[in-house]
Amino acid sequence: MFLVGLTGNFGMGKSTVLPMFEKLGAFTLDTDDIVRSLLTEEEVLKKIREILGGKVFNPDGSLSKEKVSNVIFNNAVLRRSLEDLLHPLVFERINSFLEKTDKKNRIVIVEIPLLFERGYGNRFDRKITVYTTEETASKRLEAKGIDRQESLLRLKSQLPIQEKIKRSDFAIDNDGSIEDTSAQVEKIYNRLLEEVEDADNKRA
Repeated sequence: MFLVGLTGNFGMGKSTVLPMFEKLGAFTLDTDDIVRSLLTEEEVLKKIREILGGKVFNPDGSLSKEKVSNVIFNNAVLRRSLEDLLHPLVFERINSFLEKTDKKNRIVIVEIPLLFERGYGNRFDRKITVYTTEETASKRLEAKGIDRQESLLRLKSQLPIQEKIKRSDFAIDNDGSIEDTSAQVEKIYNRLLEEVEDADNKRA
């Protein structure tokens, strides 16, 4: 199994690119989906209350993601504490999924926003960064209802995108048309298939 980490900064198109790889035949995992699932679990919510307090919860006891965002993107210490809680649980779920995966799905793409910020690069055989200009990312986030000031705050909380590109094996420019992005994804996927085949031949 060939494990690939897919990253990028907020609003730059990781979630657009991931299903493109799936369509080509990769097995894909979205860590945002895993986190959403974790945030419904009673034990996890209890620990979040201990870290962030009751102010991030709705009157019905559910977690307010908007309130959480307002807190953690203005407080790096609390953001780190929340990541320290959630990230080990996310990787537990990833490992569980992989154990159940048909080995024929030789290329597994995991969308993981903080791949480099938290030093997870060595967990993956290859790393891919999706990038756009900061202006394009801000516009996309605004279209999702995130105002410009908050979008810039989120972008500033991550490593500069050029640094992520330097640390990656591949980069996808998502600033153009969807067709341009798709063509880049297909080219990279074919490269990954070649690498897997070469590795299989060496083992044989």
